[in-house]
Amino acid sequence: MKLLFFSHYYPPEGNAPASRVHALCRRWVAAGHEVTVVTCAPNVPNGVVYPGYRNAWRNEEQVEGVRVVRCWTYVAANQGTLRRIASYVSYMLSALWQALFFPRPDVVLATSPQFFCGWAGVWAARFHRRPLVLEIRDLWPESIQAVGAFGGASPDRVQRVLIRALCWLERRMYRGAERIVTVGEGYKQALLERGVAPERIDVVPNGVETELFQPRAADPALRAEAGAGERDFLVAYVGTVGMAHGLDVVLRAAHIARARGLDRLRFALVGDGAELETLRAKLHADDPGNVRLLGRRSKFEMPAWLASADACLVHLKATETFRAVLPSKIFEALAMERPILLGVRGQAEWVLRSCGGGLCFEPEDAGALVECATDLMARADRGASFGRDGRASVLARYHFDDLAGRYLQRLAQVAGVAASFGPDAPGGPDAPDGLERESAARNVAA
Repeated sequence: MKLLFFSHYYPPEGNAPASRVHALCRRWVAAGHEVTVVTCAPNVPNGVVYPGYRNAWRNEEQVEGVRVVRCWTYVAANQGTLRRIASYVSYMLSALWQALFFPRPDVVLATSPQFFCGWAGVWAARFHRRPLVLEIRDLWPESIQAVGAFGGASPDRVQRVLIRALCWLERRMYRGAERIVTVGEGYKQALLERGVAPERIDVVPNGVETELFQPRAADPALRAEAGAGERDFLVAYVGTVGMAHGLDVVLRAAHIARARGLDRLRFALVGDGAELETLRAKLHADDPGNVRLLGRRSKFEMPAWLASADACLVHLKATETFRAVLPSKIFEALAMERPILLGVRGQAEWVLRSCGGGLCFEPEDAGALVECATDLMARADRGASFGRDGRASVLARYHFDDLAGRYLQRLAQVAGVAASFGPDAPGGPDAPDGLERESAARNVAA
């Protein structure tokens, strides 16, 4: 098949959408298919184009067999709602213009989390008269309302008009797709509530690159950089420091730990994003001395950081919208045999409990975070057990080799062709699909 994939993000950016798209596309190329990804110059999260790249009208490269076409966009930092929307709209227009001159694909794909990328897919599919597979990783405009980007609980009149317009565009976009792929059951339920027919929805969850994320010994130099000695217990958050993540909870937990005399308990944030400077300012004003903000690191450094933590934090704000979210960092930490401290309700909580990979606490409850960390600090054997069980579950259920094969079968069905996978291969016709596997897993857990 010839596959045309629209994604605002792509490596060397290391966020979850970029990692997922690349993991899938390189496997489809290895299976004998032609894949073109239309993206922009890498610039996340600071809105600064990475060294070696240009924000030009068009640049083209081959990345592990994937044809990557980078188009011009209005580059903006990952903060400021209107500037980010301007960036998304410019990508939609520029990417669509590029795609008009491509050979006709068999299937067009487009992925969120920003739905203007989805609209580029809608119009490209109509122009080429080919089916669209729309991937939903986030719910717009709910997710941007949830983080307070549109006036919080009290948006003004202009913001309300904009929200209504985005809701209308969202539903029109869903109707323009032949098939919708989501990353979790929570998103599927939300789509059903929006009137999308169940037979048009597939669930292909996030997974893990097990070649990159393999257990290894802790790096003493990284632990020292995080302010943790050999005997200390290090809780590390590794990922985007964004508006949705509510990482003020870490600073509050650090103060509680200091007040309780838990001198061995240390915290570190490894990553960058819209909220990093806000957290830096708070820490500068009142530093308890047991937390470090370490900034952005290369994706290829992430396994070493995860391995150097005694527990990995995964956290989102306590909003109803985020009950549908299934953060990919769960699978990466579990693949590294690290126990997780999870402050996310809903689908993510169910997955972690079914994997047996860590402890859950109420989102934004700093005291509960300290209690969970203290529990693991006192019982090293429990953390080791969480790590072993979590990795075994991830390898069995969330390996990208398997997920890419199942996804490819869906694309072949949409295109009306036979995919190049045999009956015994991952994703082959005799393999249960993602919904059957998830349902079976839920029954076992019950």
